[in-house]
Amino acid sequence: TVVDGNTLNVGGTVVRLYGIQTPHPEQLCLTHKNKQQQCGRIAVLTLIDLVRGPDARCEDRGLDAQGRLQGVCFIGWMNVNEEMVAGGQALADPDTGGEFQRAETFAKARREGLWRTEFTVPWEWRGNP
Repeated sequence: TVVDGNTLNVGGTVVRLYGIQTPHPEQLCLTHKNKQQQCGRIAVLTLIDLVRGPDARCEDRGLDAQGRLQGVCFIGWMNVNEEMVAGGQALADPDTGGEFQRAETFAKARREGLWRTEFTVPWEWRGNP
């Protein structure tokens, strides 16, 4: 089940999606028509859509600075972390997301998701530079 835009509960274990950051569920973005959009909520809904179907499996990537389990998660063959970035609903984490940088470049070039809006990167919005 989905906890937030970058966290899953997999068989009772809470797993933060490694290497990506999504907007906070309450974070807003501006469309090209200068209208507010609930980009954080859209990220949550996108993750809900992605994890429908077969059970998720996650590869352990250790603990983050807050002691949370991190993982790269899959639904069948689909890399959920990468799909969130490629669809423009998440960004590659500047510290740990090197493997998702190509997906971010793809999303940005195609103006997918967040890249269609004006937004503050999640780590700045949260106050974590």
